Amino acid sequence: MEPKNDIEIAQSAILANISELASNLHLNENDWEPYGKYIAKLNTESSSNKQGNLILVTAINPTPAGEGKTTVTIGLGQALNRINKNAVVTLREPSLGPTLGMKGGATGGGYSQVLPMEDINLHFTGDIHAITTANNALAALLDNHIHHGNELNIDPRRVIINRVVDLNDRSLRNVTIGLGGPFNGIPREDKFDITVASEIMAILCLATSLEDLKDRLSKMVIAYNYQKEPITVRDLNVEGALTVLLKKALHPNLVQTIENTPAIVHGGPFANIAHGCCSLIATKTALGLSDYVITEAGFGADLGAEKFFNLKCRIGELKPRAVVIVATTRALKMHGGVGKTELLEEDITAVEKGIENLEKHIQTIQTFGLPVIVAINRFATDSKAELEYIIKWCEKKEVDVSLTEVWEHGGKGGIDLAEKVVNICEEKESDFSFLYSNDETIEEKVASIAKKVYGAKDVVFSKKARNQINLFQQYKWDKLPVCIAKTQYSLSDDPSLLGRPKDFSITINELKPSIGAGFIVALAGNILTMPGLPKNPAALNIDIDDNGNTKGLF
Repeated sequence: MEPKNDIEIAQSAILANISELASNLHLNENDWEPYGKYIAKLNTESSSNKQGNLILVTAINPTPAGEGKTTVTIGLGQALNRINKNAVVTLREPSLGPTLGMKGGATGGGYSQVLPMEDINLHFTGDIHAITTANNALAALLDNHIHHGNELNIDPRRVIINRVVDLNDRSLRNVTIGLGGPFNGIPREDKFDITVASEIMAILCLATSLEDLKDRLSKMVIAYNYQKEPITVRDLNVEGALTVLLKKALHPNLVQTIENTPAIVHGGPFANIAHGCCSLIATKTALGLSDYVITEAGFGADLGAEKFFNLKCRIGELKPRAVVIVATTRALKMHGGVGKTELLEEDITAVEKGIENLEKHIQTIQTFGLPVIVAINRFATDSKAELEYIIKWCEKKEVDVSLTEVWEHGGKGGIDLAEKVVNICEEKESDFSFLYSNDETIEEKVASIAKKVYGAKDVVFSKKARNQINLFQQYKWDKLPVCIAKTQYSLSDDPSLLGRPKDFSITINELKPSIGAGFIVALAGNILTMPGLPKNPAALNIDIDDNGNTKGLF
């Protein structure tokens, strides 16, 4: 008999009723609202005065071989509960674009999944749809203002709010709107982004309350006038309407893992151009409900972890206790120069070369003053010699390491990792600190990230970027933290440079204000905010049987 795939494992799981899950978290009936039998919305005040240990799970730079960061995150949460520790997992919501495109879903795998995986991977509770609606309502209201006299003197050539859709659709990257005569608006060029790239998504995920959400929305810069002065949502006076559209979406979603460990899945900002973490409200709620909160950040430590620390922890006043870095022999071999078709062959030399990528990420986490554990996400095809090499390398570097098998065995396969996490939290102090202060210049902040996190020798700013820095200084935006948008595949801004590239420069081509979210985006390289579909998208494998059971979703 062939082993079950992810969706078959998920569909055979026995879920606890959401009321039982809420009861186990000591929530009263006013703290949550059911969305069916297995999903609930939590009130934003649904927490006690306790403050749990915050554990971040990150990874090496992602490769087509897969690292399993989400699977390890879920498995670690399950393992902690198996050793009688009160743990909650917090994750981002999957976007329909990758789910129907190349990546598939984002709910873990094997016996370490969050459930109900079909709902979470598809429409879930409608949070992303609400963000889509709010974003597009804002775009429509702005164009309507221009059409009806343009009292704010908005320059249609300098509108920076794009429309969004939660799908991968390259045909919408550049469009022309307002054609067909004077009754159809003012003709101008426009763009579509995928919804998770909207600043409204980043705002929702960093807001701490309904009042804070409204205030952040009001600060969004959406265009410039003919004098090149910024136009905000507050200038349009529509922050109230947008907040109403997002009222329910602000509340985090409570679900469970395959072993009935509580999981809060909420928000999902793009991990390149935003901070790539679940909502601040979700994390703070979980910290008030449990002793251990296991969360993840997008892509490798150079993007996800850095932004988790310098953006989310700064804005939310969070203090993480430890970091788990996920690596696989397959991914290390790819960073060592092995092609995807040759990964089944044992190659210690490639592991030795590729492990330089892991080493840089370890050093980065230590730069933030945090203890590190390397989690080797084991695949059935891994050779014993390759695994032993990684373990001995970590031991030589005096870095904790754990061989995890949470895909195959669920929480049981992560008990050693869980025990190491507990030991660190009980025995070691966190010396967590940020890489830079907000008082530093934009150039200094970018250089700090590029040199300390990426390992770059220097940073080059284009003429456009330097002009924007001068403009941003006029509005005091230079006092905000910086979010560098670059490729996830490399420590550099060149996706072809795998492993640990050296002697490279980071080029900042452009800056974008995300004033509502509370940071400046610095674009390095060519980052697409509207992905395209591959030749054979995952949607081709998804089907439904006569009994209404979904097939092919992963």
